[in-house]
Amino acid sequence: MRIGAHMASSDTTQAPRARRHPARAGLLALGLLLTGCSLFEAPAVPRGNRADPDLVAQLSPGVQGKSDVEALLGPPSATGTFDDQEWFYISSITRIRPGQTPGVSSQRVVAIQFDDRGMIRNIRELGPQDMRDVAVVDRTTPVPGTDRTLLQALFGNIGRVGANGFGADNQGPGTGPGR
Repeated sequence: MRIGAHMASSDTTQAPRARRHPARAGLLALGLLLTGCSLFEAPAVPRGNRADPDLVAQLSPGVQGKSDVEALLGPPSATGTFDDQEWFYISSITRIRPGQTPGVSSQRVVAIQFDDRGMIRNIRELGPQDMRDVAVVDRTTPVPGTDRTLLQALFGNIGRVGANGFGADNQGPGTGPGR
């Protein structure tokens, strides 16, 4: 009985302590909630070849060529698909957060066009208005000989296994028991 009396007395002493500081408990919960928002945010990850705006401002159309651009900005992230006279410097900042898909928080694309002599013709920055939505087609090209019928799947291995076992040395013409 002494144990029950001790439990009853500890329950009554715990309850007033919790009631004494509800404001502190609320502030602590609010603080943990707010720090949790930034605690789980992943750091910004820079990707691509960032063309510094100050360095791009140093380029002059008609005066500098491809070698000057590459010396100043580095190699391009991409070149034109059908024409190598256009270079693209693509950079982005991505963040990955738990429970969410990775997203691009900022993106910058600088396009530099060259003339036939390799001199800069035009420098422009591409923005969201220049982007096009590309519809992804979810089809596969069929490859002949890869589709098996139900009968081929069921009976396809009949006759492939040698009489003496499963080894490769026991398979093939002239390797059976009647050699």
